[in-house]
Parts: sequence; structure tokens; C-alpha cells
Amino acid sequence: MMRGLLLTLTLAAGLPLAAHALPPVPPITLTPDRPAAPAAAGISGTDARLERGRYLAIAADCMACHTAAGGKPYAGGYAIDSPLGTIYATNITPSKQGGIGHYTEADFARALRDGVRADGSHLYPAMPYTSYAMLTDADVGDLYDYFMQAVQPVDEPARQTALPFPFNVRLSMLGWNTLFLDNKRFVPDPAKSAQINRGAYLAEGLAHCSACHTPRNALMAEIGSQTLAGASLGSWHAPNITSDKVSGIGAWTDAEIAAYLKTGHVEGKGQAAGGMAEAIQNSLQFLRDDDVAAIVAYLRTVPAVRVPGQAKAAFSHGSAASEEAALRGMASSTEHHSLNSGAVLFSGYCASCHSASGAGSTGQAYPALFHNTATGGNTPANLVSAMLFGVERKIEGEEHEAFMPRFDQRSYVQPLTDEQIAAIANYVLKQYGNPDVSVTPAYVAQARSGGEKPVLARAQPFMLPGGIVGILLLIALLVWLRRRRQRKE
Repeated sequence: MMRGLLLTLTLAAGLPLAAHALPPVPPITLTPDRPAAPAAAGISGTDARLERGRYLAIAADCMACHTAAGGKPYAGGYAIDSPLGTIYATNITPSKQGGIGHYTEADFARALRDGVRADGSHLYPAMPYTSYAMLTDADVGDLYDYFMQAVQPVDEPARQTALPFPFNVRLSMLGWNTLFLDNKRFVPDPAKSAQINRGAYLAEGLAHCSACHTPRNALMAEIGSQTLAGASLGSWHAPNITSDKVSGIGAWTDAEIAAYLKTGHVEGKGQAAGGMAEAIQNSLQFLRDDDVAAIVAYLRTVPAVRVPGQAKAAFSHGSAASEEAALRGMASSTEHHSLNSGAVLFSGYCASCHSASGAGSTGQAYPALFHNTATGGNTPANLVSAMLFGVERKIEGEEHEAFMPRFDQRSYVQPLTDEQIAAIANYVLKQYGNPDVSVTPAYVAQARSGGEKPVLARAQPFMLPGGIVGILLLIALLVWLRRRRQRKE
């Protein structure tokens, strides 16, 4: 979709890539003794190894971050707008000029699992090596063979990342890694079934679910006691996906969770947008059904985390309701400022797709706004972000692409102001969602600019002058100690 010092927000929403760039994976028989994609039936030797590598690259969602919109596969250049600056994904094609063609398998493994490039420079954990550290040697080898032998080389280097001081000091990641990188390979839990172990390997390692869904501390490391309990990702919010029946997905059926992972849509529950839409479009929809079932089985075992004070599941809020009849005739035909309330704005900009009652369209290509986690949650983040940045999600085999236009300043439909977005959001929340949640224009403005800044981002302007002052104080202290010693002598 990633962090380290930047780990927050690097998986935040960007422009989804076309899913048809990745052909569907042929049926493959899983061998339970190896947590990796085995060879397809009828394929052996080099072809089988490359096919395993291809499947692993899909499961790890490498395409989403390493392919810019309209760019060549894996050629890098995808801009990740983190609050600490823009991070550009690298070229990971086998080109020796622009990519990683000079990497040995050991170099590749070190970058993938330790976050260290072949030249010794540290990667930012926008590339989720904190999760890939779990990958087995066999899987790393298959990935290496795939990228070196089956990916088309692109000789043009990707744009270089240039973060402001002190985040441009990549050596600082050495200290962060010392504190927070658990560089241990995946070890199956003998007390769990082969299916749950497979799901854990996929969810914790390759699919790096915790990178988005686990909240972070002040240094942007994952908080282990709140694994998958939900986290802010820029203006979006990755929801709680623990086994809790109120705050998490414990009340979803196995079939509903599987359908969401494969399609991004479950009627009466929710729809994927932002970074999750990217993950489904580029990765999850192409996983084999047995692997999706394994992820579901694993999620059932994740300890439940309840949001304090939450008593009602997000998808259980609201019902159909319409104020359309009351709006007719309220304004004269010559009125210049008739779009002056949330109800009127909703009627003008939303009702044509989501219906005047909020029930959505037939077949739910345009979803209902009630019984919807985006409107019934404890945060309005995903509702506001969907209005600002739109929704785009393409699933292979579905006739129509899930689409909602954006209404921010880049809208080709109609840019809406912070006040208008807030008015619509508050109307939707009151009519169809969680009425205890409200939105201010200031909140919309913050979301429009990328969401609330983490502590490190807010502190960045003071770090250079603070460091200079600290050095001067240290020098002064050393001079004082030296003079004091000279007087004693």
C-alpha cells in the first residue's frame, strides 16, 4: 500500500492501480508443511519456482507501492505522502542501471528482512521489512528468482527520496531497528492448526496487516498489546480487525470476512477504500481461496480489543430515511445560495447515487449509508476521506468498477469547501450512522492536508535549532569543566 521514523501513514490512500495488470493466479495445491506458495499442478523446476515467487509477490502486495500510476511494473516512483515528507518507492526491477539487478540473493534478503540496501544504506520502513522479517529462506529465494528472472528490467532509476533533517539521516534507522525490529523468522505454533499457522504467516508476514491496523507509539513502532486494534493512516482510519464482536470483526461471519478480502464489499457491513482498496485490488483478490480462509481462521484467534465506551458495532447503526419531500419548494427559482444545509447538499451531491433514503442503488454498486462501518464508526475519518478523495476499486470478473468521485480541490465533478463537506458528513452521521460523532470544518481541513500529524512531524521544525542549542550547551559544559580542572591544578 507503510514508517520507522515514518511508519505511520505510508500505507495511506493513494491512487489505486489497475488490478488487471496482474493476471489471476492458477489453482495451486497447498502443502501444509511449508508456509509458501507451492508449484502449480503440471509445473516443475524453474517455472514452478518462478510461479511461487510471483504468487508471493502478489501476497506481499509489492506492485502497489513499487509501481507508479501509469508506470511500468515494479519500476518505482510511487509517491508515498507521509507527514514527514514524500517517500518515493524504489525501482525493484532486475535492471543493473536503475533497479536491483546487481543484488545478490543475500543482498536481496538483507533489504527485504533487515531494511538495509546493498550499499549499506538503511531503508525507511515504508517498505515493511518489519513484517517481511518473518519470511522463510525458501520464500525469500523464490521472490529473488522471480524478480531477477521474470520481471522486465527498467533502466530508469526512480525518483530519490529527500526528507527534511533529521529524517534524511538514514543512519538513524539503525537505532530504531535496534529498539523495535524483531528480526525473527516465522515459527509455526504447534498448539495451532496448520491452517491458522498459514494464516498467521500470511497476515503477519507477507500481507503485513499490522503495518496499517496496529496503533503506534510516539516513535511510530507498533504497540504489541494492541495488535490489529485499528490505527490512523493519514486522513483514513484502518479499523479494528481483532476478534472483538463490537469493536472488531468478531460479529462478521467467516464468509463475510472472506468476501471482503476478495471483493472489498459486504452488504450491510462495509466497503474498502483508500489503502485497503489498493490492497484488495492489487493483492488480496488474487489469493487462493484456501489462503483467504487461512487468514480468516487466524483473525479469529487475534485477542479481542474493545474500544473504551463502545457498546454497538459500527455496522449496526442507522436505517433508511429521507427528507427529500420536505426540501421541495424551499428555495425560489432565482435563489443563488440554496445549498445552505447538509440535507440540501446531500440531496444535490449524494442522493443520485446513494438514493434519497440512503439505501444505495439496486445491487449495492453504490452502497447504503446505514449499516455501514464508514458511517457508524467511532471516527468520521473514512466518511470524510471518501468524500474528499473518492473511492476506486476494481475487482477482476466484476462488470462494474466500484467508484465514487472525489470532492476535494482536484475534483472534476465539483470541489466542495470544508464547511460543505462537514455539513454533509454531519447530516449523514445523524440520519444514517453514529449520531454521537460530529465533524467540524477544521477536521475536514486537517484531513484534506493529510490528517493529524504525529509527534515527530510536529517536532521536526524544532529539531535543527534544538540540536544546535544542545551542541552549544555541550561545548559550554566541556569548556567549563576544563577551566574548573585547570583552576584545581
